[in-house]
Amino acid sequence: MPARRTVPQRAFEDFTIGEKYYAPSRTHTESLFYAFQLASGDNAPIHYDIEYCRDKGYPNLLAHGLQTLIQTCPGATGLAQQMEDAMVGFLEQSSKFLKPVFAGDTLYPELEITALTPQRTTGVMTLVNRVYNQRDELCLEGEMKFLLRLRTDG
Repeated sequence: MPARRTVPQRAFEDFTIGEKYYAPSRTHTESLFYAFQLASGDNAPIHYDIEYCRDKGYPNLLAHGLQTLIQTCPGATGLAQQMEDAMVGFLEQSSKFLKPVFAGDTLYPELEITALTPQRTTGVMTLVNRVYNQRDELCLEGEMKFLLRLRTDG
């Protein structure tokens, strides 16, 4: 059976610094908050109890930082499909949470290649990940590193 691909594959050498990838925007409904609670097991009331949030002075449910971070998953962009065959592993991730995200906010995630460090048979791709809200405020900024194979043809 032939491989079913819709996106051409790229090796480490095919990527360039400055390339950007965007994930679709997503409005964070209460349902997404409850789905994250179910998946994460985090039962802190600040994320899931609207009356608790209001008592604390928040306008709505406050998103867990990881709920915001997962919006930058490369699988939500075209990048993951392009590097699928070259991918060896996800090496590391760091994030700064700069603005709160509340239920009802719409998030706009982006990834940007900021470094490409070749090694003998692999290379490390460094990405900056950012999440903006509907007011164009930067809510999250971080860095991810992936290990990719170098081209094997020759």
